[in-house]
Amino acid sequence: MYDICLFSGTTEGRELSEYLVATHLQALVCVATEYGEILSPKAENISTLTGRMDEAAMFALFQKERFSLVIDATHPHAQVVTDNIQNAAKRARLPYLRLLRDPALPQGDITYVSTLEQAAQHLQNSQGNILVTTGSKELSPYACIPEHQDRLFVRVLPTQEALSACAAQGIKAPNIIAMQGPFSEDMNRAMIRDHQIRYMVTKESGPAGGLSEKLAAAKAEGIQVVLIGRPSQVPGKSLEKVIRYIQKHFNIQQKPILHLISMGLGNPASLTLEARDALEKADCIIGARRLIEAAQMQKPSFASILPHEICAYLAEHPGYHSPAVLFSGDVGFYSGAKKLLPMLKDYEVKLYPGISSLQALCAKTQISWDDAFITSMHGRSMDIAQAVRQHPKVFTLVGGTNRAQSLCKQLSGAGLGAVELHIGERLSYPDERITTGLAEDLQHLSFDALSAVLILNHHVKRQGSPHLPDEAFLRQTGEKLIPMTKTEVRAVSIAKLMLPPDAIVYDIGSGTGSVSVELARSCPEGVVYAIEGNREACELTQENARLHFCHHIQVVEGWAPEACVDLPSPSHAFIGGSSGNMEAILRMLIDKNPSVRIVINLIALESIAETLRCLKAIGFEEMEVVQLQVSKARSAGTYHLMTANNPVMIFTCQRTHQEKEQTSHESEH
Repeated sequence: MYDICLFSGTTEGRELSEYLVATHLQALVCVATEYGEILSPKAENISTLTGRMDEAAMFALFQKERFSLVIDATHPHAQVVTDNIQNAAKRARLPYLRLLRDPALPQGDITYVSTLEQAAQHLQNSQGNILVTTGSKELSPYACIPEHQDRLFVRVLPTQEALSACAAQGIKAPNIIAMQGPFSEDMNRAMIRDHQIRYMVTKESGPAGGLSEKLAAAKAEGIQVVLIGRPSQVPGKSLEKVIRYIQKHFNIQQKPILHLISMGLGNPASLTLEARDALEKADCIIGARRLIEAAQMQKPSFASILPHEICAYLAEHPGYHSPAVLFSGDVGFYSGAKKLLPMLKDYEVKLYPGISSLQALCAKTQISWDDAFITSMHGRSMDIAQAVRQHPKVFTLVGGTNRAQSLCKQLSGAGLGAVELHIGERLSYPDERITTGLAEDLQHLSFDALSAVLILNHHVKRQGSPHLPDEAFLRQTGEKLIPMTKTEVRAVSIAKLMLPPDAIVYDIGSGTGSVSVELARSCPEGVVYAIEGNREACELTQENARLHFCHHIQVVEGWAPEACVDLPSPSHAFIGGSSGNMEAILRMLIDKNPSVRIVINLIALESIAETLRCLKAIGFEEMEVVQLQVSKARSAGTYHLMTANNPVMIFTCQRTHQEKEQTSHESEH
């Protein structure tokens, strides 16, 4: 039992079949040839019937299957077939719907005729080769053209039936172009030039039949087109309206389709064919104004890049059934699609990949990017120098206040002035520019507000462990020696923090900054806030940060917790000194982030007792306490004796899920 009988064999028919695949409807798709069957979509709810039928055969089929709807999506020039379908459906008392093809806008040197015979008669007195694109079944009228067997070049489907029809009319093999369309304008132009064509015969088959590309190619090559107009047609509907009719007829509550289209580099020439096709079929275009203008589509549009504005506009315009949202580059590469996607639960979303600036710049410079470290500084802050030190190739987007010249200055200031940069501006546009040079040489130049940069460090020294020996840090300030957490204690404490690369860490009581530096080396994509009340210690932390090129350490002078009020919420915290404010510091950390992971170093017994009291008072039911006793060998003549350092208590604490829920519940009451 079928719901729909679809007579197909055209582009519109295939598109409608693809739509039906996604529904619960059972459809029988009727095609005339085996080639049409090959192109027809395959699905459990789609069956295919192959072979030509007259009116009697169609009527018999309709009586046998008792369809709910008959749809005619045959070629606009197949008038006899349309008459048969319509008459058979009327006799079987079945609803009939004609799917109409949109007309193309003619352009160039065109002679209009009504029939194939008139086209052949018009060409009887012509000189030069003729390209025929009217199919293999209608070649006999061309026999009236002098020397037609040598002058005719026929473009037909690559089927045995088509080749046999050409042979029956005496068309020579070199004059047969057996190919399946659609054909681009460039391909049509190539055929015209290769075969020295002077005339092209085609039918008014609309955009889906490739007419626009044929006419544009003919106009560009300066040849005449003999255009056979469409026969008068029965009333019908466009593909979009046919789909709406089906949805209403069968009560299909289907989500509207939303296309997220990658515009590539912004130039329409860099669009993929799939993206271009989706863009042409869209009934509304949304995105940045420059992308809407670049799309060159005369359609309703809304200029915005803000996800909440886009969603609000879509909600206010439910009449759009196939809107498109445009994104520069690729939808999966630092794109606004990332924030928009979670907000589109009411839509069936389709994503179309595009050429990113990374791919384009590397192609222009002939450098592979599969081993590059990829990041972005457009609207984001990061320690790019750290990444460049660790990777031979770094790609980054720059823009806003972080322009390419600022990047060059940052690299030069970090001792990386000798690294090589390829800076791409206005990629794919006529004024495209790619500048290559060393960071120290490029830092005084000006670049576009938004650029793509590939950084090559030919002398990269990959960082192994983030930990450094004690001798790597400055401790002396004047005559004073600032206390410092020792190597082994730093290593265990930082291991207990379990830092992700993008951690936001407080180092409370930073002292020399030794812990801050190793924290920064452990999370190169994050930020470390070194909080210290002693001015001399702050200056020492600054010096050690500069010494080890840790530019994502921000020194905050002041005592915790007051100094932390305006800082962003931490994901992790290390407490090396509390100055007697342990409970206030812990409560501040929990208020900023109930899930914060905390590691505390303690030596004095009184501090240990006070910390235990504070942790229990705040509600930490579970914690880990490790006593670390480090002894180091020293020489005593020919012997080596072990000298013990003070034992250190290392507390690690983080609220469990139950503890967080309990705290939240208590705060509500």
